[in-house]
Amino acid sequence: MAKTLSLSVIIALAICHGCAQGVPPAPPTVAATAAALPGSAQEFLDVHNQARADVGVDPLTWSPKLATAAGLKVRYQRDNQNCSYASLSGGEYGSNQMLSDGTAVTPRMAAENWVQQKSFYNYANNMCVAGHPRCRSYTQVVWKKSLELGCSQATCPKGQITLTICFYNPPGNTVGEKPY
Repeated sequence: MAKTLSLSVIIALAICHGCAQGVPPAPPTVAATAAALPGSAQEFLDVHNQARADVGVDPLTWSPKLATAAGLKVRYQRDNQNCSYASLSGGEYGSNQMLSDGTAVTPRMAAENWVQQKSFYNYANNMCVAGHPRCRSYTQVVWKKSLELGCSQATCPKGQITLTICFYNPPGNTVGEKPY
C-alpha cells in the first residue's frame, strides 16, 4: 500500500510539474483588461460604449496612443492658448472637445454631454434638426467605423475651466455617410 501511495504521489507531482511548465498563461479577459484602465479612461469608455450599444454599434477600445495625443493637445491649449478651444479640423483622427467654464467636469459628464446631442440628430436625413447645429459630437461617439478612443482633460488655472478632448480612430463624420 505504501508503494502504491508513493507511486501515486510521484505521478501526481510529475503531472503537475509538466502542467506548470508547459501551459502558457491564459490571455487577459476583457474584464481584466478593462480593470487595468485608469478610472477616467473607463468613464469615457463606459459612456461611449453604452451610447454605441443603444444603436447596435460595437464597443470602442481604449487607445493609449490616442490618449497621449489628446493629452498633448489639452496641455498645449492650457499652457499656451489660455485654455481655449483647440483647432482640431483636418487632423488624422476624429475628435470631440468640450470647454466648461465655472464647474469642474468629469470624464463621464463630458461624454454624456456629447451623447445628449442625440436628441438633435435626425437619422432619417442624417442631419442635425433645424435650429440645433450641434449634433456631430454625438455622431462621432456612435460612428460605426471608429474602433479606438483616447481622451484627456486639463484644468486651467483661471477659474474652474476644464478642457476635454477625445480622439477617435478611424475618424468619423464622413460627409454623406450615416454613423451606423
